[in-house]
Amino acid sequence: MSTTSTADRILSVLEDDAQASYAEIADRAGVSKPTVRKYIRQLEDSGVIVGYSADIDPKKLSSQSIAFVGMDVDSGRYVEVTRKLQALDSIESLYTSSGDHMLMAEVRAGDGDELGTIIAEEILAIDGVTAAHPSFLQERLK
Repeated sequence: MSTTSTADRILSVLEDDAQASYAEIADRAGVSKPTVRKYIRQLEDSGVIVGYSADIDPKKLSSQSIAFVGMDVDSGRYVEVTRKLQALDSIESLYTSSGDHMLMAEVRAGDGDELGTIIAEEILAIDGVTAAHPSFLQERLK
């Protein structure tokens, strides 16, 4: 039996395969199915597990481009700006960042032109967004 905690083993299985059944998780984590159910419920209730998703290979999408857009924001308008960005349908996910930009957004668009329109007409149109820098995802390596 591993010295890694039960919750960590279950989370590791879910990170590898979010669609794994309780039986698969139990087998791979070395615990029973009821234990898996109990831990997953606790992890969801406590906010550790916030959702389940599919990993997308952007190169396989025939009519869609995915970009991460780094944004700089006037710090005095940070809360207002993040609320407005969260409300945009064109933003798939939004993250705070400690890197080159205050915020990072995952944006999906039909092509580069559509992404440019989203940046110009939606993102930069929000008072307080001072810059937006897109990086297109090209090839999934892992």
